[in-house]
Amino acid sequence: MDAEPDKAWRTLGPQAVTVLGLAGNLALSGAKLAAGWFCFSQAIFADGLHSLSDCATDLAVLAGLRISGQPADDCHPYGHRRAMTLVTAALALILLGAGGWVVYVALRDMARAHHAVRVGLPLAIAIVSVVSKEALYHVTVRVGRRAGDLSVVANAWHHRSDAWSSVVAAVGLAAVAIGGPRWQFLDHVAAMVLASFLAVVAVRLLREAGAELMDEAPGAELMRPIEQAVANTPGVDSFHAVRARRLGGKLDMDIHVQVDPDLTVRQGHDIATEVRRQVMNCCPNVLSVIVQVEPKEPEAGRLVRRSSKSEGE
Repeated sequence: MDAEPDKAWRTLGPQAVTVLGLAGNLALSGAKLAAGWFCFSQAIFADGLHSLSDCATDLAVLAGLRISGQPADDCHPYGHRRAMTLVTAALALILLGAGGWVVYVALRDMARAHHAVRVGLPLAIAIVSVVSKEALYHVTVRVGRRAGDLSVVANAWHHRSDAWSSVVAAVGLAAVAIGGPRWQFLDHVAAMVLASFLAVVAVRLLREAGAELMDEAPGAELMRPIEQAVANTPGVDSFHAVRARRLGGKLDMDIHVQVDPDLTVRQGHDIATEVRRQVMNCCPNVLSVIVQVEPKEPEAGRLVRRSSKSEGE
């Protein structure tokens, strides 16, 4: 079932999908705020404020993409891709704050009486918001994962959080239409449940951003095929000192390979070039590979190959 959406949206890049989300958020926030004002619906008005806050996150992601796309310079020799990591952390904090605010408002308004509202239009807008924002979530998260951009993935969760917010608004409005103010407490209960889930998502995104900022090594499942590609490169007798870190969702790595000590400098360089090509073909998310060529030590042999160790484990 997922093949068709991937086929339909695979040409979208991170910037294009973020602009699409911004346009959707502007349209939805305007409709919700107007409906809330003229139909006396606090629920849909608050939902409109949530959509309006998503516009700010879209702008933050666009700014992060613009900065991270700048080439390396004298002050930033490794480029600017960490800007996306910082944006991811900021969006996670916003998600965490939004969840806390939802809980606060739900608890504050639990015992308050609610005014009668004109349910029809706000309820229809809430339903449209649920469908459109969930669709935006699926498109955005696919593009973000394909591009390896955590900030776009985090922004996708903002789309989903807005869909949940609209679900809460729709439930509250439907409860008012069916049972009157007696059932309004269900709106607050649902809001607190969804807010707790938002908190879990925010903590996970913060953890991923923090791990990237601390240069945490990728998992063994990701490194195993890369090490196998190095081991299978012609001319490589063994390798060691494999290091990798995430850089704006991509991998930056270096590796030491051992070759026949009687090879010429040109032959050693050709082997290093082939190692780099094999690694980048094996894992498209690898941004750069620094290969250091060393003469093979007699006592090292192939026992130092990390892939052999991994296979033994």
